[in-house]
Amino acid sequence: MLDLKVMAEIKIRRYHEDDDEDVKEIFTLGMSEHIPSSCMHVLKQPLAQMFLGCVFLALLTSSMSIILPVLAVTLLLAAGRQSVSYMFTKYIKTSLDQDLNHIQQIYLEQPNACFWVAEVQGRVVGTVACLPAENAANYLELKRLSVRKSHRGQGIAKALCHIVAEFARERGCGGVLLHTSVVQTDAQKLYEQIGYKKVREFDVPEFFAKLTNFTLLEYRLVLKRHIF
Repeated sequence: MLDLKVMAEIKIRRYHEDDDEDVKEIFTLGMSEHIPSSCMHVLKQPLAQMFLGCVFLALLTSSMSIILPVLAVTLLLAAGRQSVSYMFTKYIKTSLDQDLNHIQQIYLEQPNACFWVAEVQGRVVGTVACLPAENAANYLELKRLSVRKSHRGQGIAKALCHIVAEFARERGCGGVLLHTSVVQTDAQKLYEQIGYKKVREFDVPEFFAKLTNFTLLEYRLVLKRHIF
């Protein structure tokens, strides 16, 4: 639901160097929020449930004590959370190294690319960017969409998505695509609400992600030309 007061105050503008720390903070915090839901995703997988169940029963049978199997399962759960945390930490570091440490060069000095921030009362509360899509001709790829938790549910993410669509339309692009993960259900609902369609699902290359069925989803928005 749109918060009309916030939408009247929101200013979406191009990134400048003074936004650097805010952009990195919003991205890092936003990605870190997905660790708990990712852990729950892992626990829902039949393979994980079967493995934990087998360990518990094997130790219970061999030790004839409840303490050892409970302790073992607890340690395995802690190790699983650490693995998920490591996966996200690695992704955050890779994203910083690949583009968020070089926003000016990658997004503002290249054709058909841009990086925007959403500002409310002088505070940066959201980000979005786009680049030419690598594997889809005449498409832009929406990237780095994130909104501070304190400002979600107010229409800011939708406004940021719309700015990318308009940017692509003005440049004669056929559409916009993006990638999100299977655990980012709120993001999936947002994209579907504004016209994106899921076109494929594919595996993350890391072994742990494949083992836990942690997949990525590709969404596409086909742009319609304005008729004057």
